[in-house]
Parts: sequence; C-alpha cells; structure tokens
Amino acid sequence: MKKSSVDLTQGNIVKLIVSFALPILIGQIFQNLYNSVDSIVVGRYVGTTALAAVTSCSDISHLLVGFFTGLATGAGVLFSRFYGAKNYERLHDAIHTAVLFAVILGVFMAALGVVLTPVLLRVVSCPQDVYPEASLYLRIYFVGILFTAIYNVGSGVLRAVGDSRNPLYYLIVASCTNIVLDLLFVKWLRLGVSGVALATIVSQCLSVVLVFRKMIKTHDVYRLVIRDLKIDKELLLQVMNLGLPAAIQTSLIAISNLFVQRYVNEFGSSAMAGIGAAKKIDKFVGMIAQSLGLAITTFVSQNIGAQKIRRAFQGIRLCLVMAFGGIAVPGVIIYFFAPFFVRIFTDSTDAISYGVSMITTMVPLYYFQSLNQVFSNAVRGFGKSKAVMVLSLVGMIGCRQLWLYLSMGVNHTVTNVYIGFPLGWFFSAVFVMIYYFLAIRRNYRNLGNES
Repeated sequence: MKKSSVDLTQGNIVKLIVSFALPILIGQIFQNLYNSVDSIVVGRYVGTTALAAVTSCSDISHLLVGFFTGLATGAGVLFSRFYGAKNYERLHDAIHTAVLFAVILGVFMAALGVVLTPVLLRVVSCPQDVYPEASLYLRIYFVGILFTAIYNVGSGVLRAVGDSRNPLYYLIVASCTNIVLDLLFVKWLRLGVSGVALATIVSQCLSVVLVFRKMIKTHDVYRLVIRDLKIDKELLLQVMNLGLPAAIQTSLIAISNLFVQRYVNEFGSSAMAGIGAAKKIDKFVGMIAQSLGLAITTFVSQNIGAQKIRRAFQGIRLCLVMAFGGIAVPGVIIYFFAPFFVRIFTDSTDAISYGVSMITTMVPLYYFQSLNQVFSNAVRGFGKSKAVMVLSLVGMIGCRQLWLYLSMGVNHTVTNVYIGFPLGWFFSAVFVMIYYFLAIRRNYRNLGNES
C-alpha cells in the first residue's frame, strides 16, 4: 500500500509547504462553505430571527470546537517530532493515547455543553425573541461535539505525518453531505434550526468514520490498532503540555468573543444577523494565512525533530512571504463586492448594512492576522505552546477587551466592535514576534545552530 505520510525534512521548501498547505486551504474553504450554507439556508427559509439565533451561537460552538482543534494542533507537534526523529514506536503510543483521551474528553464536554446551554446564552445576552431557537440549536449541536473531538485528533495525526490530502477528501465529503442535509431538513422537512444542527452532527459523524477507517486500514507508521488504545501517562503529560495551552488559548479567545457578542447583541437582531453573515464571509480572507500557519507548525516540528534548525527558520521566512501575498486576491474581491456577498445570507436592508460595514472595516487589516498566524504557529512548532498561549491571550483578549471597554464607554458605536478584532490580531502578533526574535532566534544563534 502506498504511504500517505510525507517527510518535510528534505526537498524544496516552498514546494513542500505549498503542497502541504493547499489541501488544508481547500478543506477550510469547504468547511467555511458548509458553515455558511447553514446560515444561508436558515436566513432564506426560516427568517432573520432564526439566522440571528444560529449566528449568536457561533462563538459558543467555536468555544468547544476550538478547544479540540487547539488540543489536536498542539498534540500534532509531538506527533511530528516523533515522526521527524523516526521514533515510530513512541509515535504509535502517542497517537493511541491522544485518541482515547479525545473520546473520554469529548463525551464529558458534550454532556457539559448540553447542561450549560442556558448559562452560555445568558453570557452572550441572547435576546428573548432569539432565545428559544438558539437554545434548541445549541443543545442539539453540543451532542455532536464528541465527533468533532475525535475527528480533530484523527486529522491532526494525518497532518502531523505530512498527509494533508486525505483530511481534505473527508472534509469535502462531509461538507457536501451537510449541505444536502441542510436543504433536506430545513427547506423540505421544515425542521428549522434543529434541522441545521442535525445536519451538522450527521456530517461530523461521517468525517469521523472516514478518518478512522483510513487510520485502521493503513499499513503506514500512524496505523490505529483498537486493542492498543490505552493511556500512557508520560505521553499524555507531553500531549497535554503541548496541546492544552493551544486548546486553552483557542477556547479563551472564543470566550472573549462571547463577550464581544454581547456588544453586538445590544444593537438588535438585524446587527446579529448582518455581523454573523460578515463573520462567515471575511473568514475566506484569512484562510490562506491560517492554512500556512498550520503547515509551518508541522514543518518546523518535523525539522526540529530531525535537528534541521536552519531549514526550520528558512521555512518560516518563506511562509510569511506567501501569507502576505495570499491575502490580496480574496481581500480585494470581498472588499469591493461586500454587498453582494452579504445579500446571499439575508434580504434585510439593515442586516446587509451592518454586514458590509464590518467587512469594509476589517478586511484591509487582515495582514495583522497573517503575522499572528505564521509567527504563533512557528513558535508552537518549536514546542513553546505555553508562551504562545500567554502572549496571544494578552493580545487577543486583554487588549481587545480593554479597547471595547474604553471605546464603547466614550462612543457606543458598532464600529468600535469591528475595530476590536484586528486590534487583537495586531497586539498578539507584536508580542509573539518579540518572543520569537528575542527568545527562539537568539537562543539557537547562541547555540551555534543559526548563522
């Protein structure tokens, strides 16, 4: 059987990073597409209030999804290290430890989410006219969080060994399934917001089946053997040491966004619907930087494991150039055609106005997100997940919330909410870059590994 893993420690750097990042990018496009279709279907076939309900839950759902994504990303650093060092026995044990831990944690988090749904909706000050549908949607969505947990770890394993193509194929299948089920459940069966949540659960379950079928049937070094599933305490500590900071970072940023959503909700259901649509749209601008960020984590981790330090630094520099260049095309298109894109989600004039103003404010500032994505993920690739967590939280939460508190007190306008997002990217990028140059680069130069 042909191996699907890829060694990133040798060969042309640009070609390797692009070929690794491209499937991730396409996968993100499909993922954002089917998330957007959720909102489009609800907005078109149920109404503005239902769209507001779904979008008001988006930051809450990102809280748990982000936790498992961060955990898988951090754990992937450990997988990549073992793979780069060709320590396949420890790779095997680490994978099985992480998978079993994800299952246990996923069950716990799903149950907790269902119970805490009312509390979470109160945190975001969900309006009364939106609350019933938001509560129904969120509870059903939380049931499927187990599948999200397992899939993220499984796809994280594949990416860690250089295979970004198969997770793409599985995501495309799941995305198409989700879109078809959205239309079936909402347009034809009239299940409303519950139909959207059910479609998401089914598609997530399918993605889990596909990724674990691959891991079980492969004869490559990352093969999953069910009877070998057990918790190795030493490896679990290493997984937690690298993965938990990334998970906490992602989750706390999502919690911060819940408080940002409180400010949005103060402007009513039209603002909630329009800004929710804008969030779906402007994600397309940042996806190239995010994909390259995920790629550079694996690239750096494998090369550190193989003791190829200079090659790791070369990859970071090239990745940054590609991220800056990659923002221009989608950014220009979305900026100038913002009214067209927002109108896809809703016919409400007020909602469209809010969505367009958010996009035109934020898109020109996405270069700050590129800096943050590349340097944060590069530092994480060096195994410094805790440093990334602390610095990112200070920038993305501390500085953003301080801005909102001060600016909204002086001038209570929705524009201040828009500006808060790129402001968080900017400060996070600055803090992480300072750490990168003063701690990591200087440290390896002093060791004689970097000229």
